Amino acid sequence: MKRILIADDKATSRELLRTVLERQGYMVTEAADGGEALEKAQAETPDLILLDLQMPVRTGYEVLGELRQDPRYASLPVIALTASAMPGDRERALAAGFTAYIAKPVALAQLRAEVQRLLHTEVSPPIDGTH
Repeated sequence: MKRILIADDKATSRELLRTVLERQGYMVTEAADGGEALEKAQAETPDLILLDLQMPVRTGYEVLGELRQDPRYASLPVIALTASAMPGDRERALAAGFTAYIAKPVALAQLRAEVQRLLHTEVSPPIDGTH
């Protein structure tokens, strides 16, 4: 089973993402700030990380920079999440080393498609029938 780490300082965002991804058959862990995200990523070695750009302790950019210095995480798929999407933000995130970029509010179909694409997994239809 593929493991996904969700790092977001908003509990409601983590809960929504967790629910969607668990229904797709992924094992999900959560982090509430950048420091916790880095600790959990290093302890659990997830297959993919959803990383909010603006978090306390360390930003998503700082967490990504630290992870990318370690060869174990050099090619780990990391999706940038942000609520403050401005022109140029997507390009900046991708240039910084993020694998993909999703603006909030997250379009669930886009989230499912990106995760499936990056993990090369077959995704079962959502249990609740939503798309």
